[in-house]
Amino acid sequence: MKQNLNEFAKVTAILRGYEFEQIDYVIGLLVNSSIKAVEITLNHADSKNIIKTIVKKYGQVISIGAGTVLTKEDLIDVIKCGVEFVLSPTVFDKDMIDYCKTNDVISVPGALSPSEIYQNLKLGADIVKVFPAARFGSTYFKDISAPLGKVPLMAVGGINGENMKEYFTAGAKFVGISSGLFDSSDIKNCDEIGLKKSLNYFNKKYKEFIGE
Repeated sequence: MKQNLNEFAKVTAILRGYEFEQIDYVIGLLVNSSIKAVEITLNHADSKNIIKTIVKKYGQVISIGAGTVLTKEDLIDVIKCGVEFVLSPTVFDKDMIDYCKTNDVISVPGALSPSEIYQNLKLGADIVKVFPAARFGSTYFKDISAPLGKVPLMAVGGINGENMKEYFTAGAKFVGISSGLFDSSDIKNCDEIGLKKSLNYFNKKYKEFIGE
C-alpha cells in the first residue's frame, strides 16, 4: 500500500524477533484495523526473507517497512525486498538518506538529543524516530519543538494506547508501538482471542483520539 510522506500512517506496529508464521498471523488481523503500517525488524536470522514474503502477500493493503536498519548493506537489501519505509535506532549518514530518496522509500533514522534530531533533518530524513521516548516522557517532544519548530518526529519506546495521545499532543507526528500493542505471548502462540482483544482496545483508544 504505497504511501507518500503526507499519507504516512500515524501509528506503526513494530514486530520484533518473531517467526514468519507469527508475523503473518498478526498482520492478517491488522489489515482490518486502524493500524496501516507495520515495521518488521532485522534482529531475526531470516528477517529479510520474511519481509520479502510479507511484502508480496500484504503490500497492497498495508504499508510494510523494515526496522533496525543499521548499515547501507541492510538498507539496499530491504529496499530490494520491497519495503516502503525504513527505521533505525541510530542516525543515518547522508548516503543512506539519499539512497532512500532515490528509491522513493521513507527514511526514519533514530535520534535522542536535539543535535541528533537536527542532524538527521538537515541531511534530509523524512521523519526522525525519537528512541527511547518513554525514558524522557511526552514533555520532551514539547521541549524539542520549542527551538526546532514543528518537525516530523516519531515517538518509539514505551508507547501504548493509554499514553499515545500525550505524545501526539506534545508534538510527535507519529508513534511506533511494540509491546504496548500486543502481549508477546499472544503473538508467539498466535492467540486469536488475546490478539483481537488487544487490537480492539487499541482501535477504541485511537478512534477516541481522532474523534470518531
